[in-house]
Amino acid sequence: MPKMKNILIFIAIAAIFVAIYFFYIRKSSDSDKNLVSAPATTALPAAGSPATGVADSKIAQEFLNLLLSVKNIKLDDSIFSDEAFVSLHDSSITLTPDGNEGRVNPFAPIGTDAVTADNPPSN
Repeated sequence: MPKMKNILIFIAIAAIFVAIYFFYIRKSSDSDKNLVSAPATTALPAAGSPATGVADSKIAQEFLNLLLSVKNIKLDDSIFSDEAFVSLHDSSITLTPDGNEGRVNPFAPIGTDAVTADNPPSN
């Protein structure tokens, strides 16, 4: 009977590993269908070849066009002279420390703190 129990445990562990492989490790066949690859007869141009230079110049031209279109953007600065903007005021709060921020060394064992004049020991 113990031999049969060991066999069943081994089969259960093997089934768990197979399930882990299928659900987490193995690539999905759906993602394989979405991949596009060049035919074996089509060779990619080597770096520095004329075809690469043409592609680089097209990319450079597109980037230049994008930069020139950004240069033509005009911002309306009349908002800074608007009455609502002028009436805004600074409401920031200045925080000042109380002086009793805590222990000098929070990692030191309790009772080994240096006593300062600001924090006399309480009895």
